[in-house]
This record gives sequence, C-alpha cells and structure tokens, in this order.
Amino acid sequence: MQAQIQAFFDDATATITYVVFAGPGTPCAIIDPVLDFDSRSGRTATTSADRIIDFVRANALKVAWLLETHAHADHLSAAPYLAAQLGGRTGIGAGIRTVQKAFSALFGDPGDTTGFDHLFAPDERFAIGDLQVCALHVPGHTPADMAYAVGDAIFVGDTLFMPDVGTARCDFPGGSAAQLYRSVQRLLALPPATRLFMCHDYPPGARAPAWQSTVAEQRAHNIHVHDGVSEADFAAMRNARDTTLAMPTLILPAIQVNLRAGELPPPEANGVRYLKIPLNAL
Repeated sequence: MQAQIQAFFDDATATITYVVFAGPGTPCAIIDPVLDFDSRSGRTATTSADRIIDFVRANALKVAWLLETHAHADHLSAAPYLAAQLGGRTGIGAGIRTVQKAFSALFGDPGDTTGFDHLFAPDERFAIGDLQVCALHVPGHTPADMAYAVGDAIFVGDTLFMPDVGTARCDFPGGSAAQLYRSVQRLLALPPATRLFMCHDYPPGARAPAWQSTVAEQRAHNIHVHDGVSEADFAAMRNARDTTLAMPTLILPAIQVNLRAGELPPPEANGVRYLKIPLNAL
C-alpha cells in the first residue's frame, strides 16, 4: 500500500511538515510539526498547526504518531498542541538522550526524555495503521537524527536538502560531517526512484520552495554529495562551510523546548513561562 502524503510549508522557518496516511478515515502520522514563535515578542501561536488540524479533521484521519526527525534548532515543535487536539504518540530517535546530555550544561537536565512517548531504536519497525514504517538512524547533523521510511517514501529530516542546496550543517554538539556522509550514502544506496522528502528548503535565486526529490536526482545533482564525492572531500567541505554559518535565529528557544518534546517550560510563581538565554555560551 502506497502512502498518501500532504505537505505543509512554513514560510517563517522554511520547514515542511507532513501528514502521512493510507486514505480518508485511516490512521496517520504527522512529521515535524511547527509551533509559531515570534522571538521579538516571545509570543507563540498555532496558525501552522491549525492548518494541519483542519486537514486531519477534513479527511477524518486518526493521529497515531507525532514524529520528530530530530531535536530541531530552527523551530519549536507543535507536537504537544497537536496531541492535545488530535491524540497520538510522540516519537523521536533514542539518540535524543545524547543530545539532551550535550545541552544539559546550558539548559539543565530534562530528565528521563520528558514528553516523548517512544524512543526509536535504529531500524526499528512500527506501523501507521496499515502502513509499515522503518525508523532509519541517520546521525551526523545531530546524534538523534532519524529518517522515516514508508514504502518508497523517505522523510529524511536534516540529512539532505534539495540538490541545489546540498546538505545540513554538522557543527552542533555531537554532530559529525563524516558520520553525515555515511548516513547520506545509506539513503543514496536505495533504489533510484525512491522518493525523498526534505524537512527544509532554502531555495536559491528565484526558485519556488520544493521538498521532494529522488535518490537518482540527489546522486546526479546534489551540490555536496553527488556521485564521486569522497567522504574526506565532503567532510573537509562541510567542516569549512560550517565555520562560516551563523547560529540559527531560534536555536536557543527551540533547543530547550524541543529537548522536552515541545513542552514549554512550566510557569513560575508569577504565572509566566520563561525561556533561558545563556550568555556567551555558544
């Protein structure tokens, strides 16, 4: 059975959220949902998530899973809001423990993977109704990155971007360019027609946002890892490029929220929730 896929592009964070299902009235999974966040005012909103809720309800879908490909540094997760509205279990790769430990000095220890209902082991198999899924461990961008394989569709997270954009950075704690190269090669060893669905798109020039390519297209045209690029050459390029990149705009709020599966910090005695901004630490 082939999965049906509905994509939602969030302009503010260039993130693509997916709803994956077999047909109307069936169980579904929501992959990488976005909670709107205005860093200037500190306000959250649910405009992006509400679009997904409308689609799920219009198609009488039943949310089985809320899947995170990794602990995002560029947006806050809307998983708790969607779970409250629609149900579903929140899952992420078991490597999240390593990421939590890496950031505990900045934000404190979140404890026993607070907020996540399930941590996927490498290559663990599970189901979205009648759709069979494999959680592929693809570390490199972070130690926790997972790609979710549903038939011939792979949701690659931040391993690959569209061919004219390349690959994700590897300079966050626990990241490794050499490891990312090996993860990408695992994906590119799949059949040429395998569909690859990106988590982000940063289109160069006047190109409109896009998020679907194939293994064959990536092998032929990806500007960073096309056929013929060696691990050593890729790692040298990726490491040099990463030194020129600014931190993502929302990394400080996003990481401390997403390490807790999107749960916002609890209110303090005055009833207000606060995010921490560590000074001179990154």
